[in-house]
Amino acid sequence: MRRAHTVEEVRAVEGALMARLPEGTLMQRAAHGLAGAVADWLGSTYGRRVVLLVGSGDNGGDALYAGALLARRGAGVEAWLLGRSAHEGGLAALAAAGGRVGAPRALRDRPDVVVDGIVGIGGRPGLSDAASAALALLEGVPVVAVDTPSGVGVDSGETPEPHVRADLTVTFGTHKTCHLVDPAAQACGAVQLVDIGLDLPEAPVESLQPADVGRLLRVPGPDDHKYTRGVVGVRAGSATYPGAGLLSVAGASCGLAGMVRYVGDSAVADRVREQHPEVVGAGRVQAWVVGSGGGAAAGDELAAALADEVPTVVDADALQHLEAVLDGSTRADLVLTPHAGELAALLGVERGEVEARQLHHARLAARRFGCVVGLKGRHTLVTRPDGRTRVTTTGTPWLGTAGAGDVLGGVIGAVLATGLDPWDAAAVGSWLHGAAATLVSDGGPIVAGQVAGAVADVVRGLPVVSTPARR
Repeated sequence: MRRAHTVEEVRAVEGALMARLPEGTLMQRAAHGLAGAVADWLGSTYGRRVVLLVGSGDNGGDALYAGALLARRGAGVEAWLLGRSAHEGGLAALAAAGGRVGAPRALRDRPDVVVDGIVGIGGRPGLSDAASAALALLEGVPVVAVDTPSGVGVDSGETPEPHVRADLTVTFGTHKTCHLVDPAAQACGAVQLVDIGLDLPEAPVESLQPADVGRLLRVPGPDDHKYTRGVVGVRAGSATYPGAGLLSVAGASCGLAGMVRYVGDSAVADRVREQHPEVVGAGRVQAWVVGSGGGAAAGDELAAALADEVPTVVDADALQHLEAVLDGSTRADLVLTPHAGELAALLGVERGEVEARQLHHARLAARRFGCVVGLKGRHTLVTRPDGRTRVTTTGTPWLGTAGAGDVLGGVIGAVLATGLDPWDAAAVGSWLHGAAATLVSDGGPIVAGQVAGAVADVVRGLPVVSTPARR
C-alpha cells in the first residue's frame, strides 16, 4: 500500500522521533536520500552542474546538505538563497564541500538540474515573487523537488497559485496527499520515497499496489459454483445508446463474478445475447450496475435496482435521478461513479471547481450521499463517507476514450458481486480497469471494448491470495 499522511500527522511523528534522536539526525537522513536520488537521476555526478533554490525552512536545509554531498562527489553546486535566512549548518557544509552561494541571475551555461528547496510541507500554496523570478531564469532545466513541489496544496492536492512543476519529487518518511491527488500530483513528476524511520498512523489517503489487489480479490475455491461466486446484474443501455449497455456487460463479464444478468431494452438484450451468449436475463443478483446510456428509463431502472436492496453501482444517466429516487434517504451500499461534470451537476457547482478541488468534492459527495464515490479522472478517487480515500494510479492517457466509464462500472459491479464491501470493490475494480488498459494499450491507442478482455490477464499476473468468494 502506498500511504499518504497529512502535514499534521507527519510533524507529530517527526517531533516524537526527533526527541529521541541526536539533533539533526532526520535532516541528515533526508539529505543523504535526496543526494542519492539526484545522483541516480543524473546518472553521474562528476562535472554536473547543480543549482539549489533554497528557502528559509527545513527543506532548504535538506537541499543544502544534499548539495554538499553532491559537491563531494564532483558536482559543481551553487545555492541561490530565496528566504530571509538559510540553514546555517547546511550553508557551512556546502561551503566546506566546495559549493558556492550566489544570487539568482541569468547563467551562461545551462545547469543539469535544479533542486527545489524553496518551501516545505508547511508552506501555503503559491510562490514568492523572488522564487518565481528565480524559476523563470532556469526555465527548461529539469527540477527535483524536495519533499513536495513548492507552492502546491500539500494536504489538499490543489494548485490554486503558481507552483513548481517537478520532473522528480523526493519525499521523506511517507507520501503526502499532493503526491497522489490531482491536480497537484501532475506537478510532482515521478515520486521517490526515502525511509527516514517514521512510525506512522493509519493514512487518510492511500493507493493500492498489486499485492493489495491480490489480497483483496475474492477467488473461487474448489466447492464454488456460478451462484456462490456472485451474480451481477446490468441495467444499462437503450435504443439510443445500445453500445453503453454492451460495454457495461463486457466489463461485468470480465470473469470475476460467476454470472451476469442483463435487464433492459429488448433490442439491446438481443445484441447482448449475440456478443455474450453466457449472459442471462432477469433473476436474483448480488449487485447491480445501473445507468450507462440508460436515457429516459434510467430513473426507473435505478429505482428497480435499489428495490432489490443489494449493492449497486450508479453511473451516468442514473446519477441524474439519484436524489429523486433516494428521496432524502441514504444508502451505504451504493458506489457512485461520476466524472467531474456529473459530480458538478450532483453538487450544484461548476465542473472547473470539481477539477480544481477533486479530493474536496469527492469527500463532500461521499458525506452528502452517505456512500462510496468514485470520482473518475487521471487518478480516480474512491472515497467513503468518513473521508478515507484510495487513489487509483494505474491507467494510461489512452484510456480517455468513449465508453471507458461504462466498462469500469461493469468491472466494479463484478467485484462487488463477489462480496467485497463497496469501498474495496470500487478501489479494486478501478485499479484492475486501469491496469488492464495499460496492458492492452502497450503504449498505443485503445478503444474501451478492449479493456474488459484484458482484466483476466492482469489478474493472472497478481500475487493472488486464495480468499474464497461469497457464500
